[in-house]
Amino acid sequence: MAHDFNRRSFTSLLAGALLAGTGGASAVARASGQSGAAAPQDQHDMSNAPEVWSGTEHIYMLAYPGMTALDLVGPQYMFSSLMGARVEMVAKSRDPVTSDTGLVLIPDRVFDDLPSELTVIFAPGGTAGTLAALRDPETVEFLGAAGACADYITSVCTGSLLLGKAGLLEGYKATSHWLTLGALPSFGATPQEERVVMDRNRITGAGVSAGLDFGLSMVGQFRNPDYAETVQLLCEYAPAPPFNAGSPATAKDHQIEMLGTMFEGFVQSVIKEA
Repeated sequence: MAHDFNRRSFTSLLAGALLAGTGGASAVARASGQSGAAAPQDQHDMSNAPEVWSGTEHIYMLAYPGMTALDLVGPQYMFSSLMGARVEMVAKSRDPVTSDTGLVLIPDRVFDDLPSELTVIFAPGGTAGTLAALRDPETVEFLGAAGACADYITSVCTGSLLLGKAGLLEGYKATSHWLTLGALPSFGATPQEERVVMDRNRITGAGVSAGLDFGLSMVGQFRNPDYAETVQLLCEYAPAPPFNAGSPATAKDHQIEMLGTMFEGFVQSVIKEA
């Protein structure tokens, strides 16, 4: 089907889809804590959108108590920009899930709702919450089952340790938060010091903020670079941090040492769970 459109019309139509909400429970439901709240109505005419803009991806994003909220929220924004995609949060129960910063999320599904086919399974990270999830047989079993039916197996931050615990990273290159990068070999993975690592259908992001890079990379993977660039423009993702200490390569030695000491016990505990 031929379509006459330019970058401006692309941005306008895509913005309409994003502002209307495209995946999972509505933004209203999550903000209010009430599931089933009515989604805002789309005020944009999407009839002219090329067929290649829309897909049928089904994306499951794991939520568990004590996870780092931004590990999930950044990628969730990007996944939800995929027109036609179905993006859902899945948890052990339908109870609200409280993140490590106190942000409360409402799951769409529970572990027993696993479909026979899935496009993406995603695991966020954290510290104490991730360690508890590593020790929870039901969470690990769910990830293993989801990985067996998903086209893409993905994570951000220490979520890669959960994938490893479920046996999903054996023989794959992967990344994690820099503090736990050295733990990946214990889970059968080959660590890579990169923001986003793609090894066949295993796609992992580094710590926290790398979730935006991860999510945008996935948008480009499922659509095309122009689509992904338009999403980037819409969310004004043009990083210019006020400080330059976002990785061990640029941080001061005493800062690296302080965090290394602070989380040494966590890292050792994680390795014991491999």
